[in-house]
Amino acid sequence: MRNLTTLLIAAALCVPSIAQEKKQDKTEPAKPAAQKKSQQKKKKKTPKNKLAFLTPKKAGADFEIQGEYVGMVHDGQLKLGLQVIAMGDGQFEGVAYPGGLPGAGWDGKQRVKVSGKTEGDVTVISGDMGSAHIKGGIALAYNDEGERMGELKKVVRKSPTLGLKPPAGANVLFDGKSADKFKNGKLVDGMLQQGMTSKDKFGSFKLHMEFMLSYMPYARGQGRSNSGVYMQGRYECQILDSFGLTGEHNECGGIYTTAKPKVNMCLPPLSWQTYDVEFHAAEFDGAGKKTKSARMTVKHNGVVVHDNVEADHATTASPQKEGPEKGPIYIQNHGNPVRFRNIWVAPL
Repeated sequence: MRNLTTLLIAAALCVPSIAQEKKQDKTEPAKPAAQKKSQQKKKKKTPKNKLAFLTPKKAGADFEIQGEYVGMVHDGQLKLGLQVIAMGDGQFEGVAYPGGLPGAGWDGKQRVKVSGKTEGDVTVISGDMGSAHIKGGIALAYNDEGERMGELKKVVRKSPTLGLKPPAGANVLFDGKSADKFKNGKLVDGMLQQGMTSKDKFGSFKLHMEFMLSYMPYARGQGRSNSGVYMQGRYECQILDSFGLTGEHNECGGIYTTAKPKVNMCLPPLSWQTYDVEFHAAEFDGAGKKTKSARMTVKHNGVVVHDNVEADHATTASPQKEGPEKGPIYIQNHGNPVRFRNIWVAPL
């Protein structure tokens, strides 16, 4: 009897109570590590200044307002160009150009800054000399006393060298079919993305390339669709969304740390743009001493922005130091999405 009693007590101690079973039932099973990581990823949001759009469909309402406008004011006596720049959340900055848009009538002197926002279905931007009321691709211009001066219409300019075909003997680096001629070349929807180096190397040459800046309305300065193309992996022609800016050496069309463009020919983001570069390599003597600096002529969207400019030093971030050796076409990855197409090099 004593042994039987002992066994019954031991068995009772090993069986959990009903209350304990219910408590255990409420305990959630441990989540797999992959599920935890997935939930953590969902919680992370892209900072506004890193938001980048590559199609107009996803760009939002502000993108439809951004762009270039041109028309006549003062009873048809003055042609006026206007560039409107989206800054995010319905906020805009802009620049008015007496005579017409950069590269199309503006004399390169007076720039009239304006700013404003969208309220309802109208965007109003204003400055010291007047305002513009924008709706449906039309900008109505008013002077500082509120009198209507004229009407500007939205225009979409295209580079005259878009789709330029390579001459006989040219080295076609990218024609939309394959990224094989680049190290780290990545093809996305038939376009190349930033961050690649040509496998072939070149001396003096003519380069044609087409690029599309992403739309990053919340970004500013060098964080706004930044990339760059380096001749021989040494001398950078900057790529940046500098639409509506003054045009400096570190903005689109500039030879970085060397020369600013004659005129800022940067079109609005999501426009296909072109660089046509004639590059003459630096010369060195037998001892490796430089005897002549590199020189380049650059056309940005068909307009000469550098005419036989001397590039007397390699760009600081260049992957290749100055020297007598040939060098590649290097396209920088600065962390912002930029797309490329129709790239070819013709030797000189």
